[in-house]
Amino acid sequence: MKIHEYQAKQLFHEYGIPIPKGITIRSAAEVRQAVAGLGHIRLIVKAQIHAGGRGKAGGIRIADSAEEANKAAETLIGKRLVTEQTGSKGIPVNHVLIEEAIDVAKELYVGFAIDRVSACVNILVSTEGGMEIEKVAAETPEKIWMELIDPAIGLRPFQVNRIFYQTRLDHKLAREMGGIITNLYNLFMDKDCSLAEINPLIVAKDGRMVALDAKLNFDDNALYRHPELSDLRDDQQENPLEVEATRHHLNYIKLNGNVGCMVNGAGLAMATMDLIKHVGAEPANFLDVGGGATAAMVKEGLKIILSDESVKLVFINIFGGILRCDTLARGVVDAARELKINIPLVIRLEGTNVEEGRRILAASGLYFDVAESLKDAAEIISALIRP
Repeated sequence: MKIHEYQAKQLFHEYGIPIPKGITIRSAAEVRQAVAGLGHIRLIVKAQIHAGGRGKAGGIRIADSAEEANKAAETLIGKRLVTEQTGSKGIPVNHVLIEEAIDVAKELYVGFAIDRVSACVNILVSTEGGMEIEKVAAETPEKIWMELIDPAIGLRPFQVNRIFYQTRLDHKLAREMGGIITNLYNLFMDKDCSLAEINPLIVAKDGRMVALDAKLNFDDNALYRHPELSDLRDDQQENPLEVEATRHHLNYIKLNGNVGCMVNGAGLAMATMDLIKHVGAEPANFLDVGGGATAAMVKEGLKIILSDESVKLVFINIFGGILRCDTLARGVVDAARELKINIPLVIRLEGTNVEEGRRILAASGLYFDVAESLKDAAEIISALIRP
């Protein structure tokens, strides 16, 4: 789960990470009151969306007066901001964060993420703050320093010190930066984050260190342990189909292709998408109904796939185990009877109760392209999607 910058900064503040003085507003009418409360002449007006690249897209603006801040807020609030990460439709701006402008002497990057190879939390620090860390890694990897953190013992002071001295900052900042790194790590662990990032962490001209930006992502599988985070979710920032899938406990990710996929198991889903690309089509989604899916969940999953106007064909690829093939077939038949399906539906079943599943499909009186094997399914899909 993603949250907005202003929400992440609220958590930063709770964990003792210094942030700029600021206020969040939802309408341009609130600007003057916000400006008066901040007491600063130069302000930064920042659109709040779940995507990067806001600055390049005009979503971050400098205001030298209350009038300019008001104009910037009016321009942003209620609009859809298009960045390189949002796609052509953009994302709605419902909140704007207005902050004090701080004169910057130095920019750094500090982030925590999961290193899946070592099964450890990894801290990344760079002197190239303000840039995408992926670009820094590709062009100047020597400017990124990393420390793997043993989960059994946590972040150790010597690791914090080693990272700090790599940055070659004034030694007077060691205690301050060490505190920020340690507090960010504690936040990362306490809230079951998958990503915690400050970009940039700045050294101001007055000597203080401040987190100018904040990004926190949380592990969806751990949200049940953090009911206090549930109110931070902003469904309007997410794809509506993905939101609907979450309500039915389905793992769905919208893609840009033309073949809708329903699969049980993430590995089989990835292989299925490879198969679709191999025959010259493009997957329209990743949908893993999971091993414990019911006929009702299968039915809702098929509804979600068919709600995507870009889908020209649906491929259901199930290897029956905990999710039996007859359960899948009942869900598909129920959905097909309720919905007006006017596109091809290719089904490949194997595993537990496969013969019963095929019998249910055949006895339904509905037409499905039932494949005997993956090879057979690939040939059917290739023939159906061919112009």
